[in-house]
Amino acid sequence: MMQALPSSLIVIPCLNEAAHIGVLLDQLSPAAARLGARIVVADGGSTDGTPAIVGERAKEDPRIVLLHNEKRIQSAAINLAVARFGDGAEYLIRIDAHGGYPADYCERLVEEALATGADSVVVSMLTSGSGTVQKAAAAAQNSKLGTGGSKHRHLSAGEWVDHGHHALMRISAFQAVGGYDETFSHNEDAELDYRLRQAGYRIWMSGRTQMVYYPRASLSGLYFQYLGYGRGRAKNVLKHRVIPKVRQMVPLLVFPVVVLAAFSFMHWLAAVPLLIWATVCLGYGLWTAVSQRNADVALAGVSAMVMHFGWSVGFWLQLLGLGKQRGVA
Repeated sequence: MMQALPSSLIVIPCLNEAAHIGVLLDQLSPAAARLGARIVVADGGSTDGTPAIVGERAKEDPRIVLLHNEKRIQSAAINLAVARFGDGAEYLIRIDAHGGYPADYCERLVEEALATGADSVVVSMLTSGSGTVQKAAAAAQNSKLGTGGSKHRHLSAGEWVDHGHHALMRISAFQAVGGYDETFSHNEDAELDYRLRQAGYRIWMSGRTQMVYYPRASLSGLYFQYLGYGRGRAKNVLKHRVIPKVRQMVPLLVFPVVVLAAFSFMHWLAAVPLLIWATVCLGYGLWTAVSQRNADVALAGVSAMVMHFGWSVGFWLQLLGLGKQRGVA
């Protein structure tokens, strides 16, 4: 007889995810039944009918619980869910409402945690889109140009890492380090991973499962998302006094390059760095479209530029203590 897997708590932080939440809950319900898990949807005040959809699913499956997250952000949503429903569960499984998952996703995470002894199991996050802008953003986010070669943006064979896309965590480890820092609306996962490592906990990147993320469908949405990511990274740097990695230092220069180009009226050389950056990004998009024979991804270079610029602006604004951080990622 197969040994029963340890109990888990599945948490879905969300805000205005009516287009995805119903299908996601239908998919997760069988897994929750197999794991003996509760599914907590921590909603940050959706106005698109998301709570009603969750309420209907909860009538059909008593394992599903709708939890109101007054603080709106993801870090607070998960902390609240663990505080309310974490007792008696060994593992926390974090699910992003704006994503797609294999049917056996939750089981694979628990099995890898047991097999490796890891305190946290993270996964690769592959990006996929359906419209022209989404496809272009996905191509950029799946590339080294867009993400700098971040490990969790590419498939892994299974390895110990410093950080990855959050999937499973031992609740005792999560609570021991104080959970997510609720002053972070973005980059809260990387910040928590730093504290986990400092406390001696180990993070394993799965080689057996992964998730698919659906990017923003507009360039403005993509910009504000990466503006938040940049702010979050700067907050991490300031809080823990860590030096950004090389792949993060390069896009950090984008905002200064754009500012420098504003002085090109004084001397044309001021525009050269901007022109080089734009040429590389736009050329990458065209090369990707030709190599993949897919015209939809020709805008990948534009998406990469939006990502770089938003991240850089956000980082510098946070570093200089300017502006205000937006809501959930």
